Amino acid sequence: MALFLLYETAAGYALFEVHGIDEIGQNTEAVRNSVTDMNRFGKVVKLRSFNPFTSALEGLEQINAVSEGIMTDELRTVLETNLPKVKEGKKPKFTLGVLESKIGSHIHEATKIPVQSNEFVGELIRGIRQHFEKFVGDLKPGDFEKAQLGLGHSYSRAKVKFNVNRVDNMVIQAIFLLDTLDKDINSFAMRVREWYSWHFPELVKIVNDNYLYCKIAKFIEDKSKLAEDKIEALTDLVGDEDKAKEIVEAAKASMGQDLSPVDLINVHQFAQRVMDLSDYRRRLSDYLTAKMNDIAPNLQSLVGDSVGARLISHAGSLTNLAKCPSSTLQILGAEKALFRALKTRGNTPKYGLIFHSSFIGRASAKNKGRMARYLANKCSIASRIDCFSENGTSAFGDKLREQVEERLDFYDKGVAPRKNIDVMKSAIESADNNDAEMQTEEVSAKKTKKRKQKATEDDMAVDKAEETTNGDVEHKSEKKKKKKEKRKLDQEVEVQEQVVDDGANGESGKKKKKKSKRKDTE
Repeated sequence: MALFLLYETAAGYALFEVHGIDEIGQNTEAVRNSVTDMNRFGKVVKLRSFNPFTSALEGLEQINAVSEGIMTDELRTVLETNLPKVKEGKKPKFTLGVLESKIGSHIHEATKIPVQSNEFVGELIRGIRQHFEKFVGDLKPGDFEKAQLGLGHSYSRAKVKFNVNRVDNMVIQAIFLLDTLDKDINSFAMRVREWYSWHFPELVKIVNDNYLYCKIAKFIEDKSKLAEDKIEALTDLVGDEDKAKEIVEAAKASMGQDLSPVDLINVHQFAQRVMDLSDYRRRLSDYLTAKMNDIAPNLQSLVGDSVGARLISHAGSLTNLAKCPSSTLQILGAEKALFRALKTRGNTPKYGLIFHSSFIGRASAKNKGRMARYLANKCSIASRIDCFSENGTSAFGDKLREQVEERLDFYDKGVAPRKNIDVMKSAIESADNNDAEMQTEEVSAKKTKKRKQKATEDDMAVDKAEETTNGDVEHKSEKKKKKKEKRKLDQEVEVQEQVVDDGANGESGKKKKKKSKRKDTE
């Protein structure tokens, strides 16, 4: 039976034909010995076809599909055109050798081509990989290396950019930085206490908090200048008037030595730096909370931000943590104690990093091991849900936390907890309800946006209509005003004419009366 080999390269798909299988007898050792010699290996394996990729983007798409075990249309056409055709109802007289069994099964399901994937095929493909440039003569020296380098960079870049919001590397870096900041802030605060105690040693016993001590040391500076008029400001810092008065009284009778202005300036600046680091540590903790809510909401709601982030950091990634069994997760962080116990044949540790969870501290001494085992079981479930679920929800983590609380009550008071299947059903229902609420909120938000847009469009149309109507009304009113003005002017002209006529008529009447009187006298 003929054997064909499929070799996926960065430049394209290559199909090889193997001759003399009967002579070799599929002896892996013989193939391994003949791989290094091209003269012997070239007689057994010969290139049948080489189909290069048209672009780097197509190469990236094809290799992504191959890595996921999916046969693309291009690969199917390569196989159908170059492999011998099989008549209907007859068994094929050849087999196809592939390196990855996952893509081999998909090829067999789609094309019914018999696929072989074993150590013998692996050794043959190893030889093809070693002498590939000699098989393909059209390649220039250095082209294949460039194709491999470019495809490797683009493939890695695509994997790194995959789902940016759920990159757990940010959580690992943040928890490492938090631990470092805690150590540094603690050591720096102790240095401020020791330095300023040469000037004001009584303040150490009055103020215990490191951040508050730095604040007060920055405010006081020179203890000789501290008077009763600063009690109100001290009260705002300390939060207690009695403690502020105690600080003022202690400054008056202090046994510390005086410091020069330059020394006080340095202490002031160092205290400010410690306060800035403390503020940054608080902001970083908020950032870690937000990232854990995006990456592992169920693990966060079960054991908290810091414990969940430390578990992810110690495992290397959320995927590695999800692959761990609960027994491994239980002692994660206590590897040294475990191997020491195995070496000395002593008792193995009961818990590792999950000891920092509040549930272990609340359990009694005899139940701490049981509680650690139960909590590790629930953490394993929560990490797997967070890793492999598409929708990020904390509904399962809340229900798992309720189960741990019920288990604590069972150990302390004997109250029987609920069954796991009932809790998971309620968690699934709550998760579905949350998804439905999110969808309704999105739909309502879209509707409100559309309504606002329509309202604005209607307002614009109304404004335009009002502008046009106002323009018409103003034009009409102007016409009416002009007509009224013309009428008034006409009326005034008529009145003046009447007055003039009346005056003329009156004078003529008087003259007539005078003439009649004259006639009467005569």
